[in-house]
Amino acid sequence: MGITGLALPWQITMARQRACSDSIGATQEKRPEIHLSGTDDPANSATRSADALRLAETRAADSALAAACRSGRLGGFEQLYQAHGVRLRSLAMNLLGNRHDAEDAVQETFLKVHRSIANFKGQSSFATWVYRILVNSCYDMRRKKVRRQETPAEDLETTKFSEAPAPASNHPLRMSIERSLARLSAQQREVFVLAEIEGFKHSEIGGILGISEAASKNALFQAKKHLRQMLTEPGGAASAANR
Repeated sequence: MGITGLALPWQITMARQRACSDSIGATQEKRPEIHLSGTDDPANSATRSADALRLAETRAADSALAAACRSGRLGGFEQLYQAHGVRLRSLAMNLLGNRHDAEDAVQETFLKVHRSIANFKGQSSFATWVYRILVNSCYDMRRKKVRRQETPAEDLETTKFSEAPAPASNHPLRMSIERSLARLSAQQREVFVLAEIEGFKHSEIGGILGISEAASKNALFQAKKHLRQMLTEPGGAASAANR
């Protein structure tokens, strides 16, 4: 019997290899081209450019404000007040609970900035440094009030928020919320006020309070949890709202 018309083993192997290669090639040719929206995406590039421009402008304005105050001229501090005065007063009011103390804290902050501007090294933004001075001034005022009145710190924390003279603050719901805020730890209350009321970012809060961004986020989480518990207990804001 001859071998004509028969495929030898080595010929079969080569034929299989060619068929496999042709199949892979066809699959690769048919594979759709996938475009990922990554670093080269024009929309992302435009957004990053806009963010970088705003950040550069903010830093430039912050540096210019620091230089104006460092010069010692009254105009520099007028610029500081115009840029941050309203927010400084609001923050002090929310931390101290009454307008008189808040105004004293802001005034003390400006005096400290004037006395200490030479010590500002630019390790944080100038605005962050100013807000840190304000928070520390508010803390010092609370501590002095405790010593002056010779009352336990817990009693002061519970009552100081009811001192605000504005009639609107006597609303039962608002008073209940303020009493609940007063029962938080100092750091939880400060983080809550800075984040939820004043709108600071956690990176900014970390710089103001001298804590990490993660610690700021955790303090806010704990503050919200405790406030939720206090406001839903008998006599809390939920009860006040239903009266």
